[in-house]
Amino acid sequence: MFINFWYPACFSDELGDAPMKVKMLGCNFALFRDEEGNANCLSNICIHRGGSLACQGEQIKSKVVDGNIQCPYHGWQFNGDGKCVKIPSQGPEGKVPERARIDAYPTQEKYGIVFVFLGDLPEDERPPIMEAPECEMEGWGVIRQSYMLKTGYRRSIENAIDPAHNEFVHPTHGFSGKDPNYSVPKLDLIEEEWGVGFMTKYASSGSPTKEYSAKKDSAVTTAGSGTFGASHFWTKIQPGDKFKMHQYTYDLPIDEFTTRVFLISTRNSGLTEEMQKIMMDRNLIVAQQDIDILDDVEPVRTPPTMMKEFMVRSDSCIVRYREHIKTYEDRGWRIDLDKFHSETAKGNVIFAIPSPMRREMKKWVIDPVPLMPAK
Repeated sequence: MFINFWYPACFSDELGDAPMKVKMLGCNFALFRDEEGNANCLSNICIHRGGSLACQGEQIKSKVVDGNIQCPYHGWQFNGDGKCVKIPSQGPEGKVPERARIDAYPTQEKYGIVFVFLGDLPEDERPPIMEAPECEMEGWGVIRQSYMLKTGYRRSIENAIDPAHNEFVHPTHGFSGKDPNYSVPKLDLIEEEWGVGFMTKYASSGSPTKEYSAKKDSAVTTAGSGTFGASHFWTKIQPGDKFKMHQYTYDLPIDEFTTRVFLISTRNSGLTEEMQKIMMDRNLIVAQQDIDILDDVEPVRTPPTMMKEFMVRSDSCIVRYREHIKTYEDRGWRIDLDKFHSETAKGNVIFAIPSPMRREMKKWVIDPVPLMPAK
């Protein structure tokens, strides 16, 4: 898992008046809206005595007071910048020490998702969020969906950029291995600064809906996928010249073994309410086909070297994605999970993802997560 990328924390409509606890990159975070309705994200652990800022217990719950999140344990309040602004036990005239602060993370709300930048890079050095331009274009319908995977996020990404799995996993995407002439052509990779992808042509045996069939004015479908950063990917399916389905997926590594998938699915046809429901159901059917495979893939995490899996020509995009991943590791952005688990397993240590403020201020109460050394 990597710091210094934007990750989807929740859908915008999931974050209401009450604080929300979200686990990302193996650490817990507290999300809340201030008085202006802006989404804020802080490290979840109160530096005083370890209370959960986003506690939503059966009888005791944290809350937002005057735009600040209030720890339910002793009432300490923190603003959206992570600065403690009130310590009730100090009395009305009591001063708040400068060191009484916790990590705060930049947020953006786009496409109905609350994105959080988990890392310490200054604003002008941060990788961007993958764009989903059709969300803001006339004549396109937008669907927002989510589902869970019991596997590492990189398994999900590599599944998306694997053209060979469609023939066997998705019945409407191929012939289920019954075509004796089936093969995956050599992929012409699309190289970009933050990712790699491909578009290719193939024949498909079926169509997910009647309208899909009506728009399919050719026996050949143009389709492809590509990565963006560590955990975003796009998929474009164009059956013929008219009907287009463009999907943008933002994976959240809850930890190295669990992934929440945020899917933004757009299309330029079938915009009625009835078709909206049909396409939502269809998306979940296709997603479940992938879930059935991915939840049983071993090992759960991608092997540390490509020598532990036998790659062939159709895996060229996956190989290139792994090379991108290696560059993020070389920058010193990869979490050292062995050190992370060896320390937290003792039960007396907690870590925080380093925030941008750590580059300006020293002497933090909570230690940053251990990282693999840069090269």
